[in-house]
Amino acid sequence: MQNITILGATGSIGVSTLDVISRHPDRYRVFALTAHTRIAELAAQCERFRPEVAVTGSAAGASELAAMLRRAGVPTEVLWGEAALCQVASDSRCDTVMAAIVGAAGLAPSLAAAQAGKKVLLANKEALVMSGQLFMTAVADSGATLLPIDSEHNAIFQCLPHDFTRGTGADGHGIAKILLTASGGPFLARAADTLDSVTPEEAVAHPNWVMGRKISVDSATMMNKGLEVIEAAWLFGASAAQIEVLIHPQSVIHSMVSYVDGSVLAQLGNPDMRTPIAHALAYPERIASGVAPLDLTAIAHLRFERPDLQRFPCLKLAYDALQAGGSAPALMNAANEVAVDAFLNRQIGFRMIDQLIARVMDTVPHEPVTEMAGLLEQDRRAREAAREYLKS
Repeated sequence: MQNITILGATGSIGVSTLDVISRHPDRYRVFALTAHTRIAELAAQCERFRPEVAVTGSAAGASELAAMLRRAGVPTEVLWGEAALCQVASDSRCDTVMAAIVGAAGLAPSLAAAQAGKKVLLANKEALVMSGQLFMTAVADSGATLLPIDSEHNAIFQCLPHDFTRGTGADGHGIAKILLTASGGPFLARAADTLDSVTPEEAVAHPNWVMGRKISVDSATMMNKGLEVIEAAWLFGASAAQIEVLIHPQSVIHSMVSYVDGSVLAQLGNPDMRTPIAHALAYPERIASGVAPLDLTAIAHLRFERPDLQRFPCLKLAYDALQAGGSAPALMNAANEVAVDAFLNRQIGFRMIDQLIARVMDTVPHEPVTEMAGLLEQDRRAREAAREYLKS
């Protein structure tokens, strides 16, 4: 029986995780659930799964949740704030942590889980993008198990040799390239000269996946794929030159690994996050996820093309940040979070997202990352610069 903490329980990954868990009550028990502001949804989850602890983003939210749970007769302890997130992620009563808080807010609790030696199911890509070396060092020092949840990284993990070790990296296992597939988002076929007029509603309408608003915009700009390139470099010990992005609109092949002998291994499946979640929960075993079997005859054909960096400049910015190293990826991520939030609140246009990120990366000097305090200071500087540019 695994006791599981779900960081970001009311988001799409959290909801899918609870769906998989509910199918295997003999194997999994929910220890803690967390949510930032969706108090009613969190209360309903607590009523159903009866966790020992629930965490909200604010004292007011905690008070509201506690009152709702008292009325329902649910004895779950209610806490709030970042310290509480780190507490439930590292608690000795917890075996496995689903790290699914979106953005930089997920860094501290994800790192706490790694430092505590937990089985970490990493859906929060920003943890590695911002603090790659610090995070991987924490995993190595604590003996934590790190399993990727992003469908692309989980696919790569499934296509790697069984004896793969991060210490030797891609070169030590005959890996020629890691091939990250991307759907291309909702604007793959839209005329590039019309992208200035894209609305938030259009940007969040992903053709294949059901995701939160922020990650949906990242998919539309392909910054999401850029973040995944950086994440793949840390997860699999690969250089920027060893990671290639391919547009694959059907989202059936989730990613591939190309080997020096000419072999290419791919992982296929319907676009449903319950597949990688079930894989990571049960690893190295397999369990039912609730996902329908893939019918290749119904798909009939699979299409691939190279990404157009003029259409998707955010992807190039991510490669630039990876090659620059140090805090450059953290600066890029912070600027992107500010820019996406501004776009969703109709403060800037769609094509200004990449312009704002580029301006921050050009003007805020990146530095070597040796400790968390310095990293957070770089994140703060980037956000401050991005907000100043927004004012002008």
